[in-house]
Parts: sequence; structure tokens; C-alpha cells
Amino acid sequence: MSPILEAKGIYKSYGTLAVLHDVNLSVRAGETLAIIGPNGAGKTTLFKTLTGEALPEKGRIETEGHDITRMPPESRVALGFARTFQVARIYPESTLLGNLVLAVECRNRLIGASNGSWMRWRPSDETNADAAQWLEAVGLADRRNMEARFLSHGDKKRLEIALALALRPKVLLMDEPTAGMFRSDRRATVDLIKRVRETYGVTVLLTEHDMDTVFGLSDRIMVLNFGQVIAVGTGEEIRADPMVRDVYLGHEVENA
Repeated sequence: MSPILEAKGIYKSYGTLAVLHDVNLSVRAGETLAIIGPNGAGKTTLFKTLTGEALPEKGRIETEGHDITRMPPESRVALGFARTFQVARIYPESTLLGNLVLAVECRNRLIGASNGSWMRWRPSDETNADAAQWLEAVGLADRRNMEARFLSHGDKKRLEIALALALRPKVLLMDEPTAGMFRSDRRATVDLIKRVRETYGVTVLLTEHDMDTVFGLSDRIMVLNFGQVIAVGTGEEIRADPMVRDVYLGHEVENA
């Protein structure tokens, strides 16, 4: 099966600081790939190059036959990309439903669909129904009229996932989806990501420092260190890799 997302020979620097060195990545449709490594390894920068927030100096990025290396972020969204961030990016002064209405309307504009003649004054019934289904998908439907600023940290993350899903992505990139969460919230988020993957067939790329989350979700794991790929493999292969243990995991995880 051909990959849904492939990056070849990616180089990226900020001024004189080289951040990514000849990074190669290949993800199959429906797969979950975790990208791990120490702070400063280049994980977030790699995400930025994949989503168009930063352009690499060298290399090529493709999705389903499209060269997207220099394509702007909104064009990648139209091709099926969405992402979440370490700190949830939501619209805090709007209601939960209002957040989702905006996401639905944005997607409609990107793909050239109509939001309806009433869009300037109020969302159409179809838009409201579409928005409500994504709140239901992440378990927030009962708070649809609450302002988003009143949500807990974990629920803000869930709302951001709903915003990403409303774009109907093929590829969902999640940057530290459980960062700052209590253990119970982390477990709930892992369960949510599993449901999203199984229900919608979304391909997931994630960066994460919590190893229980990484090993619980990923089909394969890629390890970055100083901007270079040092290992790619299954959870078992990554646990057993002596270089990965030395630079990141530590030897105590070998039999964890």
C-alpha cells in the first residue's frame, strides 16, 4: 500500500541553527505514527513542515500523489490535513457550538461548498447539525452553549480535537495531545483518539512525552535526536533499541 504521507530528505534551519537533517518519514493510511525524542529534537518543527507552517530548505513532502512541499497550510487542509497544538487553540469567548460552527464554515469555504444564504446572520440548520455531531463525538454535546473559556484544560483539548475533526481530515497531526493533563484525563484522551481513529479511519501522527500514551496508541514509533532520525519501528523494537534507550527512554523501559 502506498503511503498517504511521505517526506523525503527534509532539511530545516532557523538562521544558523540546523533543526532537521535529512529526515525521511512514511505513513500508511489508517496508521498511527508517534514521533518522540528529547526536547529540542525537532519534533514540532517537523510537524510545522508537514502542515506548511514552515517550509524546508531541502526535501519533498507528498500526499496521495500531490507535491505539497511549498503548499500553504490552508491548501493542505483542503487536501485533508488537520492538526492540534501543545496548548489548545480554541475560541475562548465563543460557545462550544460556536467554535464548531466556525470550523464547519471554514471547511465549506475551503472546498468550495456553500454555507447557505443565511450564513452572514446565522448558521444554517445543516451547519448547526454538522457542528453538533462533532461535539457529540468528543463527549461535549451537553455543554454546547457554554463559553469555551470555562472548560477544564483536558476539555479544551477535547474541543480542539473536535475542531480538527470538523475539517474531516484524512491525516490528523497531534502535538502533545496529553500535555499538562492529569492521569485520568490522559486515559480519556487516549480512548478518544482510539475512537477517532477507528470510527473515522483517520491517519494519526502525534508527538508525545508520556510513554504510556505513545506505546498505547502507536502502530510505529519514530525517534528524533538533534534533528536526525535514529530509529523507526514497533513499540517492542523501539524499547529494545540500545541507542534509543541511551538518548531518550532510559534502560528502565526495556521490560516495561
